[in-house]
Amino acid sequence: MPLQRLDSLSALAPELWDALVPTAQPFLRHAFLSSLEDSGSLGPHSGWRAEHLLHYENGQLIAALPSYRKWHSYGEYVFDHAWADACKRAGIDYYPKLLVAVPFSPVSGPRLLSATPEAGIELLACLPGYIDIEKLSSAHINFTDPVADALLAEQPGWLQRLGCQFHWQNRGYRDFQDFLDALSSRKRKQMRKEREQVAGQGIEFEWLEGHQLSEAQWDFVYACYANTYAVRRQTPYLTREFFSLLAERMPEAIRVVLAKQGSRPVAMAFSLIGGDSFYGRYWGCLAEFDRLHFETCFYQGMDYAIAHGVQRFDAGAQGEHKLIRGFEPVITHSWHYLAHPGLKAAVSDFLDQEREGILAYAEEARAALPYRQD
Repeated sequence: MPLQRLDSLSALAPELWDALVPTAQPFLRHAFLSSLEDSGSLGPHSGWRAEHLLHYENGQLIAALPSYRKWHSYGEYVFDHAWADACKRAGIDYYPKLLVAVPFSPVSGPRLLSATPEAGIELLACLPGYIDIEKLSSAHINFTDPVADALLAEQPGWLQRLGCQFHWQNRGYRDFQDFLDALSSRKRKQMRKEREQVAGQGIEFEWLEGHQLSEAQWDFVYACYANTYAVRRQTPYLTREFFSLLAERMPEAIRVVLAKQGSRPVAMAFSLIGGDSFYGRYWGCLAEFDRLHFETCFYQGMDYAIAHGVQRFDAGAQGEHKLIRGFEPVITHSWHYLAHPGLKAAVSDFLDQEREGILAYAEEARAALPYRQD
């Protein structure tokens, strides 16, 4: 079964791609992925080259992989730098490699897009041959959903890796106070104090959907986003044009909260919404205020989820600071196909040990959650 390679998603009609994408997953929609490409956020200069793999049957697109050829491991959030370093020491080429993922977004969801499970299995079965023909070191499928996990577990040669994130669950709370009432007294007081500190600085918040933001407001959003990289002396992954393109192509999925002191915006958080999930993505501020990060990135999102009946709030990677605010540990999955037998054996041993540590860490984190023990 020959695979067709697509170097630009804009060359494919959106409705053909989106027919394979679950409606609740905004990050895999043609609008999101093509905005990354068309805005210049991806491309040869970035070390990401679009290389989407398509499977047609009788002229119909029946399966696809959102995939990229990579010359580094940045922007992935499943860290394999140590594998690349080991290859370099051993004289083995680790790059380029093939990555199936949503660029710059550690969000779990479908990765194998297919009209039927059989079509997806056929596409997966072709990947090892594709890796060999293209002289790639490996294929990596990051942040998979249970459907892909089940299919990949049956494919020979794939290694599973676990990770841990922290997500907040809305258990039918009437309001934020109802959530606070579910916490231990000490944690409840801490969160209330943090919110009072922000309010005491004269900070108020305004929620906007994608179609409600002007270009001047998008300029502010981007300035805040870029500043989070500038303070670390890094270059932002996303270009300014990405935000305008996304607002044009899928405004209904965008939520932006602006933190204002009087009429002056001082910070923002950019999120996407899909199905029963709220995804906090980017944040930034142009002035420093005590506890503003926690309020803008976490408490405002929790407030929004409660008010709109959203079940889950995924605020991104990393986490102990989320744990003490009620975000619960969630195990994530990724899969790795390594062509070199020695590298595969070494990584397999490492993953067996890492898996035990990840599961133990998640269990320990769950015991530290701030909820009352009735």
